[in-house]
Amino acid sequence: MKSKLLLMCLLLFAVACSSVKKADKALSSGNYEEAIHIAVNRLQKNKDKKADKEQIAILETAFAKYKKSYLDKIAFLKKENKAYNSQQIYDLYVCLDKVQNDIYPLLPLVKNNGSEAVFEFDDYSDEIIVAKAKYVAYLYDNSNDLLKSNQKSDIRKAYNQLKELSALEPNYKNTKALLEEAHFKGTDFYLVRVINSTDQMIPKKLEDDLLDFNTYGLDNFWKEFHSVEQRNIPYAYEVVLDFSEIGISPERISEKEIELKREIKDGYTYKTDRNGNYILDENGNKIREDKIITVSGTLLQVIQTKSLAVVGQVYHYDIAKNKRINTFPLQTEFIFENAFAEFKGDNRVLNKDEKAMVNNKFVPFPSNEQMLFDASSEIKSRLAAILKRM
Repeated sequence: MKSKLLLMCLLLFAVACSSVKKADKALSSGNYEEAIHIAVNRLQKNKDKKADKEQIAILETAFAKYKKSYLDKIAFLKKENKAYNSQQIYDLYVCLDKVQNDIYPLLPLVKNNGSEAVFEFDDYSDEIIVAKAKYVAYLYDNSNDLLKSNQKSDIRKAYNQLKELSALEPNYKNTKALLEEAHFKGTDFYLVRVINSTDQMIPKKLEDDLLDFNTYGLDNFWKEFHSVEQRNIPYAYEVVLDFSEIGISPERISEKEIELKREIKDGYTYKTDRNGNYILDENGNKIREDKIITVSGTLLQVIQTKSLAVVGQVYHYDIAKNKRINTFPLQTEFIFENAFAEFKGDNRVLNKDEKAMVNNKFVPFPSNEQMLFDASSEIKSRLAAILKRM
């Protein structure tokens, strides 16, 4: 028990020493924030432990250097007097305040030499309020400028800045209206239509189903697909699904006679020796053995088949440039198949699949229109994959 306790103490001491080395290395390399983070984490666990007290001196030095470097940076940014520096200034003040709030609950901190560590804390609340107001004003002005651009990337950047503004200052001026404007201007609108270049009729219901984009899972904040052209929508792209071939096979019925023969278990018998005497096991009981017989029968298998093949192309156009951007092939096949059978003979010869076939019946062949509907889910799946690539 003592050896385990000693081992645990040595392990904890090694961990403490390791964290001191890491913090000291971070301090020496000028990574003051990391040094503070390591020291605060250790001292939060036990600030009075002798092995961790070395962290206190490191924390005292790291905080003083961290504070000076941040205040120097803030002074330089203010001197530059550029509007876009407002974000950095605000972030730096917030970081300074956070570090103070992390250290304050640990006070007082007594170093190994018995002296109390000194931390000069400042109240940054006024500076944070002023910096935040300037940053919010910058985001508002800059996003308004970006909204005047003809580039989608600028419009989307404006949207992101307005979202940040809204998080910092909800209901600031007309931010909500500007967010809606940025989303609208930054969205790529696609107009999708279906063309039938085949000699087969495509039911209107099927066309409507293909153009119901609510079922496609195409959720994308900056893309919107329409099947009906809407007024005042600046469509950037047109997508045309052109069915070039719809092939439907004749209804086919094929018959096949299958002779079945299998060995099966049919009860059991008792083992006997050459003289007809029963053979007994070690407990004096008769030994059983399976009775195997051969059963047979004739299966008349009937298979109904009808197939549909759809071939088409998806054309992607840039409306403003009046140019085809890409062409994607779209092909799918749907096969209707129904198998049933009649049987004569010993039913025990049938396996599970053959029994299911015997229990099945003839069903009416689907119409051509129904075949197209049955294939629509596969067509939609392939079309959705193409639209997601755009």
